[in-house]
Amino acid sequence: MKKILVTGSGGPAGVNFLKSLHLADEEMELYGTDINIYHKFFAAPWSKEVFIVPRANTVDYIPKINKIVAKNKIELIHPQPDIEVLAISENREKLDALTYLPKKTTIKIMQDKFKSASIWKEKGFPSVKAIPIRPEYLEKDIQNALEVLGNKIWIRAKKGAGGRGSTPVENVITAVSWIKYWISRGKDWEFIAQEYLPGRNVAFQSLFKEGELICSLARERLEYIYPYLAPSGITGTPIVAKTIHNDQVNKNAVDAILSIDPDATGVFCVDMKEDKTGNFCPTEINAGRFFTTSYFFSLGSKRFNVPKANMPYMLVKLAYRETIPEGPQFNLLPNDLYWIRHIDCAEHLIESNELK
Repeated sequence: MKKILVTGSGGPAGVNFLKSLHLADEEMELYGTDINIYHKFFAAPWSKEVFIVPRANTVDYIPKINKIVAKNKIELIHPQPDIEVLAISENREKLDALTYLPKKTTIKIMQDKFKSASIWKEKGFPSVKAIPIRPEYLEKDIQNALEVLGNKIWIRAKKGAGGRGSTPVENVITAVSWIKYWISRGKDWEFIAQEYLPGRNVAFQSLFKEGELICSLARERLEYIYPYLAPSGITGTPIVAKTIHNDQVNKNAVDAILSIDPDATGVFCVDMKEDKTGNFCPTEINAGRFFTTSYFFSLGSKRFNVPKANMPYMLVKLAYRETIPEGPQFNLLPNDLYWIRHIDCAEHLIESNELK
């Protein structure tokens, strides 16, 4: 029986990874970790045991993970939060278990939105334009961004998930005040300005092996959780999303990944926005971990008998060098499947003809 450890297992993405493995036609022994004593109970129903660990940026983190690995004979580690993806990636040689992660350099580049955008620009790839904001030249850099990128821009943290530090702005005063607010709260984030793309918000989830796309599926985000709590209306995770079949989305997402790492291996989740001309541009790539909604596709895989759509399970099979089921590389599930969920509410997988 496979023994698998999922870090950050008490968060929504970690829980959905565990739930996806429970849908597989194979019994596995699943363990979890979290840094929060309360959050461990979210993972507990899906895990044999959940362990509390130090934060991933501390010296005690890797030794604690290895103790858990040794005691429970863990064979595979899947890190879910970005900070743990980076820590596990950088220390993979010190771990006594398998991982299925992109290369170290790939993860570091993709966790930096400005570095990613710079590579896409150098290679002439259609992507969101970005300008770094230097703290000592806030007004000058923001004024330059408004002149270069347009009269409405995004200000956001250079690193981090969930729309960290992001808001749309249309003048220097708002942008400077926004950044100074976060600095005053003790945040040491670096900020960038990105062009404002007004169109649809799309997410592309995929698995690769040595530069070959194994499977993928795209979805459009339609509504966000508590949008009124964020100035941008975007709070990082959707409560309503639907599958989409779009050749341009598929091509641009794959090209964005391979332009950074031609030998891509692991999970790559691409955030994309549609510009005013209808082009879908990548804004960032989440490397080494799944979106929070991986269970959306996994539940669809069960309903429509498409095993490859359970991508967490496909990652496990790839890590163990097992044969992957037959199936397309793109558009694994039907178009216009809706995923509807909310806090303290059960999730619903709805076909478009049911929306009446």
